[in-house]
Formats: sequence, C-alpha cells, structure tokens
Amino acid sequence: MTSDASNLLDEALGLGGGRAFVGRVVLVEDCVETSGAFVLHHLMKRFLSPESRGTLLLVALAHPFSHYDRILRKMGCNLSGQRDSNKLHFLDMLRMDFPGQIDGKTIELGFSGLFSKIQTAIEVAAMTGNNNGGITIMIDDISMLEIAAHGCLDEILDFLHYCITLTSEHGCSLVILNHGDVYSSEEATSLLSHLEYLADIVVKTEPLATGLAADVHGQLTVLNHGSFEGQGHSMSKYRNFQFKVKENCAEFFYPGSRKT
Repeated sequence: MTSDASNLLDEALGLGGGRAFVGRVVLVEDCVETSGAFVLHHLMKRFLSPESRGTLLLVALAHPFSHYDRILRKMGCNLSGQRDSNKLHFLDMLRMDFPGQIDGKTIELGFSGLFSKIQTAIEVAAMTGNNNGGITIMIDDISMLEIAAHGCLDEILDFLHYCITLTSEHGCSLVILNHGDVYSSEEATSLLSHLEYLADIVVKTEPLATGLAADVHGQLTVLNHGSFEGQGHSMSKYRNFQFKVKENCAEFFYPGSRKT
C-alpha cells in the first residue's frame, strides 16, 4: 500500500499535510453491516499523535476506557500515557440516564449537566495541554443520548447546538458517530437529517454494492463542504473509496487499486 493510499481518508477530510479541521463539525454515519467505529479509532490516533499538537476530549457513551485503550494499543497508541500527559480527556458517560419522572425539565437539566462537564473538560484541556492543534470533542455514539433521554429529540438537538457553539467560542472541532439505519419513525429520521445539515463533513460507511468480499470490508463516502480552491472559494468535494479494517489499522484504497 502506498503512502498516498494510506492517506486517502485524511485527504478527503482535509487533514493532508498536517492540517487540522479546527472549528468544524464531522459526522460519521454508519450502518449495521459496516460499523464506522474504525473511523473514530483512525482519528483518535491521528489527533493524539505528536504531530497533531492538539487535545482530544472523548465523550464515551458506548464503550469504556479499557475498550479504546485495547484497540488503540494495537494501533501503536498508548491511551493511558496520553491521558496522563493531558492530551486525552476521557469523559465516561456510559451510565448516563435521566431517572425519575421523565419530563422536559428533567431532560433539560440532564443535558445541561453533560454540557457543563464538557465545558469544564475543555477549560482544563486549554490550561494543561499544548493546543496549537486545537481541541477535538468526539462523541462516540450520539444514538445513546436518545436512549438516555427516552426519545426527547428536541433536547438532543438543543444539546448539539450548544456543543457546536464551542467550535467557534473555543476553536474546537466536533466529531460525532451516529447510526444511519436505527431510526424508524419520521421524527427520529429528522434527527439524522438535521445532523447531516449541521455537519461540515459527512463520512458514510456502507457495504459494497456488489456484496461481501474477503479483502474489502466496505466503502467510504466523504462529502466535505469546506474545501477551498482557487481564490478562496468554498467548494464541496465528494470522495468515494473502499476500506479494509485490520487489527492494527484500516487500509483505504480506490476500487480495483488494491494489490493482494
């Protein structure tokens, strides 16, 4: 695999040449057949690399620290060491729920508390870390918020809007993983549409149109609304390529270009 091929995802995201997407919102949208978790792992390793000079705040709704530590260790990244050096701030929200009487006020207070924790973590990261590369907030599974909030989608959208304000106020970037095929109702589908509207970059993982293959696990579609060309004009760029998830990395390649 060539160096260019290994950087296909970074280039599609606008991260080539050491650049960062400070102040941008990235939505990773997956499905049951092709999990998008490997995209988060790829970005985590990149954001925590010495070259990034930034800080990662991981809001963990789906998996504990040990899960990510085990995966990233295989990829050559020691999360415990990164946490000790304040490059990684891990916010464990696995037991997040709004117990008792479920009403608008209860849910609102619950999300207000979560946002306050994120704000505090960002302030700590800003004081203790080397953030020339910015602070990235990563939410590992936004659909878990719907479960915790008992389906109160308006409150989830309000919470996301507050998180997006951090991208301008603190120069943070926001990376969100969501599942594109878990919503059945029209109201829930509107959440996915709203997320796609808010995102500067949408990354979709999908199965191959031709079916299963031993050496190809699926295809990635990246729509980047913030690419700049010519005289500074913003242009949307659409990229499509395939991927294979290995134990210690993910390979990205154009159809037919992979050598076995």
